[in-house]
Amino acid sequence: MALNARLDHRNPLVLDTHELGRRPGALQRLTRTVDAPKDFGIKGVIGVPEGAPLELELRLESVMEGVLVTGTARAKAEGECVRCLEPVELRPDADFQEMFSYPDADDRGRVITEPADDAEDDEDRLFVEDGLIDLETVLRDAVVLALPMQPVCREDCAGLCSECGVNLNDDPDHHHDAVDIRWAALQGLADTMKAGEKDEMSGAEPGVDEKQEK
Repeated sequence: MALNARLDHRNPLVLDTHELGRRPGALQRLTRTVDAPKDFGIKGVIGVPEGAPLELELRLESVMEGVLVTGTARAKAEGECVRCLEPVELRPDADFQEMFSYPDADDRGRVITEPADDAEDDEDRLFVEDGLIDLETVLRDAVVLALPMQPVCREDCAGLCSECGVNLNDDPDHHHDAVDIRWAALQGLADTMKAGEKDEMSGAEPGVDEKQEK
């Protein structure tokens, strides 16, 4: 988060920490349900639908260098089984803990006159901005880590038949007779010979249509 960012206090994922008052040891507990933001999960695999209820249990603790946020996010995630392509629903518990630093304090919590001009450090840190903190990035990362990269409808899902696509969970005895590729060529030759014999018996030359003879 950039130091000059301006957060919207009306955003349900933006929390007000003024009550903590920068008093080390001050504690605040929050429980709330908010609408899940867009693209909350693993794109194209599984995720929390936009607008779905996202239940939060939060613990905000004031420390010297900022506000330590610990919590759990719960929501219904939807996707499809990677084996049989049937719909999958999961309700993971996404636990997280993140430090939101005061822009005017160093790593030891000491107040400094000017914020450090270190772009690389700022990219890896989250900040308290005018007493507000934005949980969206933290929650998004936590939910992604809590979701499976390859979701399955059940651990023993048999998947789909590789030849015809039949769901093997519905038809566990489904199978195809295996044909030895070495015999397949001979079978094709035999079929050609039989077709030639039929043409000879009918008095027509092999491969010549009877209508063409007339």
